[in-house]
Amino acid sequence: MAVVCTIIAAAALVYLTTLLASANRERDRALAAQRQSFEVMILARSLESTIHRSETALGQFVINGEAETVKDRELGYRYLDLWRRAGALLDRLERVTRSNGSQKALVAQLRQQFEARGKLLSQAALRTNYGQGVNGLALYWQANRGDAPIALSRTLDRIIAVERSRLDTRIGNATQSLARSNSVASILALFAVAMVAGAAALGFTTVQAIAQRRLARKDAEALETAVADRTIELRAANAALLAEAAERESAEAQLRQIQKMEAVGQLTGGIAHDFNNMLAVVIGGLELAKRRLRKNASEAERHLDNAMEGANRAAALTRRLLAFARSEPLLPEAVSPDQLIEGMTDLLDRTLGERIRVETRLDAAGAAIWVDRHQLENALLNLAVNARDAMDGEGTLTIASERRVLNPGEDGLARGGAYLALSVTDTGCGMDQKVKERVFEPFFTTKPPGKGTGLGLSQIFGFVRQSAGEIAIDSAPGRGTTVTLFIPRHAGDAAAIQEVDTASMPRVVASAASRATILVVEDDLRVLNATVEALDELGHKPIPCSDPGDALALLGKHPEVRLILSDVVMPGTTGPELIASLRPIHPDVGVLFVTGYAGEIDEAAAFAGYDLLRKPFTMNALASAVDAALRRPSAPPLFAAAAAAE
Repeated sequence: MAVVCTIIAAAALVYLTTLLASANRERDRALAAQRQSFEVMILARSLESTIHRSETALGQFVINGEAETVKDRELGYRYLDLWRRAGALLDRLERVTRSNGSQKALVAQLRQQFEARGKLLSQAALRTNYGQGVNGLALYWQANRGDAPIALSRTLDRIIAVERSRLDTRIGNATQSLARSNSVASILALFAVAMVAGAAALGFTTVQAIAQRRLARKDAEALETAVADRTIELRAANAALLAEAAERESAEAQLRQIQKMEAVGQLTGGIAHDFNNMLAVVIGGLELAKRRLRKNASEAERHLDNAMEGANRAAALTRRLLAFARSEPLLPEAVSPDQLIEGMTDLLDRTLGERIRVETRLDAAGAAIWVDRHQLENALLNLAVNARDAMDGEGTLTIASERRVLNPGEDGLARGGAYLALSVTDTGCGMDQKVKERVFEPFFTTKPPGKGTGLGLSQIFGFVRQSAGEIAIDSAPGRGTTVTLFIPRHAGDAAAIQEVDTASMPRVVASAASRATILVVEDDLRVLNATVEALDELGHKPIPCSDPGDALALLGKHPEVRLILSDVVMPGTTGPELIASLRPIHPDVGVLFVTGYAGEIDEAAAFAGYDLLRKPFTMNALASAVDAALRRPSAPPLFAAAAAAE
C-alpha cells in the first residue's frame, strides 16, 4: 500500500510539475506577445511623427524656395533625411507584423500610401529645387488637399487600434496564465506539506515560480510605463512641431515682405528715372503740340509723334517688367535670340549699373530657337547679375550669339547637330577647378551668407536641359568666366517671329465689308470712352458697357453684335468668366480680350482659343487685333465640341 501511495504521490508530483512548467511557458509567451504589441504601437507613433516632421520641412522648403541663408538651404536635405528615416521605420514595422495576417495587410496598405505620397512630395521638392517655385507649391498643395494628407494617419490609427485590441486579449491571457501558475504553485505547496520526502523540491519550485511571476509583473509594468512615457513625449513633440511651424510661417511672411521691399528698392530708382524721362517726352510733346496746334499744324504733329514715341517706350518697359515678374511652367515658342538680347539691353543697363559696360556680339540673325522666352530672359539676366558680382560691380560684360554645328559628344552633348550658342562673358575673378565641378549643385554658392541662395546656376542648368540643350563653363582664376548655353536651332522661319512696330505702321481704317458692331466691356470709363472713340474712328459701330452684368441684356437688344471686346480684370467678375457665362446663349459672337495685367489668371487655360490685346495699345494694334478676332471662328474648339454634344 505504501508503495502504491508513493507511486501515486510521485505521479501526482510529476503531473503538477509538468503543469507548472506549461503554465510558465504560456505566461512567457503571453508576455512576449505583450512586448510585441507595445513595439508595434511605438513604431507606428514614431513613423507618424517622422512623416509629419518631414512634410513640415518640405513645406518650409517649398514656401522658401529661393532662400538665401545656410539654414534655409538645409531644409531640402532635412526633408529627404526624415523621409528616409520614416522608410526605415516602416521596414521595421513590416518585420514585426509579418506573422499577423490582418496587421500585415494593413502595413502593406500603409506601404502603398507612403510610396504614393512620397512620389508627389518628391515631385514638389524637385520642381522647387529647379526654380519652378509655383509648380512646386502647386504640387505640395495638391498632395495635401482632400483626404490624402490624413490617409497615412488613419491607416496608422487602424494599426494601433488593432494592436491595442490584441494587447487587451494578450493581457487577459497573461493574467490567466499567472493565475493558473499561482494555483499550481499553491497546490504544490500543500502537496509539499503532505509529502515530507518532496518538501524541499516542491518548496524550491514554488519559490522559483513566485519569483518568475514577480519578474514578469515588473516587466509588464515597465513596458506600460515606457509606452505612457513615449506617448507623452510624442504629444510634446507634436505640440512643439506645431508651434515651430506657426513660428516659421510668421517668420517666412516677414522675410518675404522684407525681400519684396528690398527688390522694390533696388528697381525703384532706375524705373522712376526711365518713366520720368518718358513722361517728360509725353507731357512736353503734348504741351508743345497744344501751343502749336493753331499756328503750325505740321509742327504740332511732330510734337505729337514724339509724345507717342515716349508713350510706346513706357509701354514696352512695362511689358518687360511684367514678363520678368512671371513664374510659370515652360511655354516654348520660336524665339529670335538676337532680337531678344537687343530687347534686354535697356533692362541690363539699369540692373547692372553704370560701372558695368555691356557689349553685344550678335551673329545669329535670321536663326531661331524653340524655348520659353521668359525663362531664357531670366537665365541671361541671372548670368549677368552673377557676372556683375564676380566683377565687384565694375568691368565689361559681353553677350554673344553664334551658329554652331557640334559633333556627338562635343561640349558635353550626347547628340550632335545645329545649335545656337549664347554666351555671357565677364572680366571677373574667375573660378578654380573645384568650384567649376560643383557650380551646378543646388544650394552651392561661394557668396557670403545672405548674398546668394546657390540655386541660380542649378535652375539655369535645369531650364537648358529641359530645352534639349547643354551648358558649358570656361573659367580660370584671374581671367574671368564664360558661360555658354547651347540651344538646338528651330527649323522654322525666323522671319515669321519678327516683332512689328505698330506705332510706325500707316493708319488702318476698316473697310465697309469688315465693319462690325462691337460690344465693349470695360469698367474704367476713361479707357471705355477712348476705346469706343477709337473703334468709331476705325469705322466700326461700338456699344459701350461699363458693367459686365449688363452685357447679356445689351446682347439681347443688339443681335447684330459680331464681336465682344472685353477687359480681363474687372470688379465682381473676370473677362474669361463673363465670356464663359455668355457662350451657351451667344455661341456665334467673336471675342477679343484686352488687358494691362492678367494677375492670377492662368492665361494658357483662360484665354485658349481667343485673341489677346495688351494695354496700352495704338489704333493700328487695335485695328489689327479686331480684324484678326473677326476672322477667327466664333467658338473655340472646346465650346464647339460642347455645342455639338448638346
